[in-house]
Formats: sequence, structure tokens, C-alpha cells
Amino acid sequence: MPSPTRKPKKLALAQINRFSAGVDIGARSHFIAVSPTLSDTPVREFGTFTRDLKDAAAWLKSLGIKTVAMESTGVYWIPFYDILEQEDLEVRLVHAQHIKYVPGRKSIRIGY
Repeated sequence: MPSPTRKPKKLALAQINRFSAGVDIGARSHFIAVSPTLSDTPVREFGTFTRDLKDAAAWLKSLGIKTVAMESTGVYWIPFYDILEQEDLEVRLVHAQHIKYVPGRKSIRIGY
């Protein structure tokens, strides 16, 4: 019988590509996350105007990011996708419903 004082295990994902970023695309702003080993502020919010998108791309390039995964269900990803491609970044568009049932997607702590 398990002990009632037993602490739950912390799950950790293996880091595959340190120089990758994840973007949550929104109508009013985009949130970008990178490895905490690359930046003191690993999650940043950027606006959706062209200047904001170019600033976001410059920030990613300054960190050495090579691959960007974007999550979007609407059309707001298109301008940012174009800018990232112009900066020679590998961009992947991910549909939120395709990862909806991935176990622990919101609760897994990523180990760095």
C-alpha cells in the first residue's frame, strides 16, 4: 500500500533542441518561450504590428534560435510566419487541437 506522505514524482521532458522556441499566437499579442538557459526572460510578449514582429524575430536570432513552433487556430500567424522565414528560421505551424489530448501538456515541468 502506498504511503500517504509519498511525494508525487516530477516529470521532466528531455531537451532535444535548446535552440528552439514556442510561440502562442494571439490576435492582440504573441507570447514566445525559449529555453531559460538562453535568456533571463525566457517568456516574452510581443505585439502584432510589423515592427513588433520584426523585434521578436531579432530577439530570437540574437539568442541563436534556429527552429520556431507556432500554435495558432486562426490567421494571425501568417505575417509572423513570413517574417521568421525571411530571417531563415525553420518555422513549424502546430494546430492546438492536434495536441489537445497529449497527457500532461499543461502540467509537465521541463527540466533544463
